[in-house]
Amino acid sequence: MFDIAQILDTAPFSLEKSEKTALYDHAVKDLSLFHYEHCAPYKKICDALNEPSPFLPVRLFKEYDLLSVPMDEIAKTMTSSGTTGQSVSKIYLDRKNAADQTHVLAKITSNFLGSKRLPMLVIDSRSVLKDRNMFSARGSGILGFSMLGRDVTYALDENMELDIPVIEAFLEKHTDEDIFLFGFTAMIWEHFYKKLKDIGKRLPIDRGIMIHGGGWKKLIEQAVDNDTYKACLDEVAGIKRVYNYYGMVEQTGSIYMECECGRLHTSIFSDIIIRDSKDFSICEIGKKGLIQTISLLPTSYPGHSLLTEDEGELTGEDDCQCGRLGKTFKIHGRIKSAEVRGCSDTYEKK
Repeated sequence: MFDIAQILDTAPFSLEKSEKTALYDHAVKDLSLFHYEHCAPYKKICDALNEPSPFLPVRLFKEYDLLSVPMDEIAKTMTSSGTTGQSVSKIYLDRKNAADQTHVLAKITSNFLGSKRLPMLVIDSRSVLKDRNMFSARGSGILGFSMLGRDVTYALDENMELDIPVIEAFLEKHTDEDIFLFGFTAMIWEHFYKKLKDIGKRLPIDRGIMIHGGGWKKLIEQAVDNDTYKACLDEVAGIKRVYNYYGMVEQTGSIYMECECGRLHTSIFSDIIIRDSKDFSICEIGKKGLIQTISLLPTSYPGHSLLTEDEGELTGEDDCQCGRLGKTFKIHGRIKSAEVRGCSDTYEKK
């Protein structure tokens, strides 16, 4: 079976289209065969569709236990975020798959942060790691990214209030250093930007590098787009390097980072295909459709090729001015019939 270790030493945005196509032709076929032989439900789907490498609707992980290794080898079970009453996806990881996800996340993120671990400010509360109702995609995201930083400090207190004294002490401690900030899109807006704006305070985080992800639904409802979001963070904290990312618990580790030019990028570890919602044919650059995500990471479960419930469009391939190779794309949002989900969108202040 294809092993991600074969390409772990390769720079994450270094393969041209022909090279990546050759890699994926082999790797996806190899992964599909492995899951066909080791996951009975996946085998039934392949046989029913008469398709050796089908893309699975991401919702299947909410309805079935899909794994390709014995249950006694599972080291971690990941669950997606969901509002009250919604079912959640269950993703089963053995030790190797979990380690591979962490390694790849570090490879991709270090391309933006640098190889040195930076002081890290998490725009969230430490309590999220204690609350099992929230410890799903949100808690796991915090833990995953926290491994890339040092002196990890939480900007919100136990009551989800901005802890100004803690933040100022952290910034004083790391004067003249780059700062890594991480959080979920709507959480940062509600609990960091709005609070600072309300109290008329500007924090000196001009050397900050912020990475954020999660649902944009709440912000879109407030007419806040990506450019406005960045401008507002610059206004209250001087943060000019702000990178959005697209990802999902069903393919943890295979995140798609936004570059300096505002494009979301595929890496050598993952790819996307845009499909027409009417007949699932492949869309050309510039045409909106459903997003299919492909990841070379999932080995303990058949999550290597998924049809999401998100709409997007390709914006180019191997042509971004930032110099990173691979497909670039943008997200238009969730399809109308999809359940609302998102690490930050599911939080409601009690």
